[in-house]
Amino acid sequence: MNYRVLTVSREFGSGGGRIARIVAEKLGWKLLDGELIDAIAATAHVDPRVVSSYDEHVESWLRRMNRQAMRASALAGGVIPEAEKPFDPDVAAELQRQIIEQAYTDGNCVIVGRGSQCILQKQCDVYHVFIYAPFKERVKRLRTRLEPGVKIEQRIHTVDGERALYLRQRFGREWNDLHLYDLMISSSEDEERTARVIVNAMTGNC
Repeated sequence: MNYRVLTVSREFGSGGGRIARIVAEKLGWKLLDGELIDAIAATAHVDPRVVSSYDEHVESWLRRMNRQAMRASALAGGVIPEAEKPFDPDVAAELQRQIIEQAYTDGNCVIVGRGSQCILQKQCDVYHVFIYAPFKERVKRLRTRLEPGVKIEQRIHTVDGERALYLRQRFGREWNDLHLYDLMISSSEDEERTARVIVNAMTGNC
């Protein structure tokens, strides 16, 4: 199989983002990670910080209900909402889907997270990887990345929980469902080695 796209899902602190970058460099492919936030911001003409606040997050049920109630109240009061749809998590998710699908059409791209493993699940020429690592190793990595004073263990649970919830609510799938992936690999030993294993698995050079 000649794969055209790789999706990389990752536990927080597993080094998945850096591994994805190494793989993209080895293959000579484009990388779609933080760049996706910039692309959505440019398309929607909004501040990237607004897009980042929705990145792999879900709205609380209260906030969503309030947003919907405000819109319904405006309609009931005879106020016609602007023709242009306001930027919200639903719009962000739809633009994200469109950009990921376009990346697939263009090919030769490594896509990090954002539900790409679900969006492109039916494409037979996409390779899906999930990167994990022992909890202690993740804590050790994050000590060198996060600002002092951050409760690292709590942050890991929070970010992983948000990513799992995002996939469950947006796609009805479990984040760690082994059936979503072609390869689930631990990065505990070495990020460079992990990237090399992924490339070899994709290219059939195992």
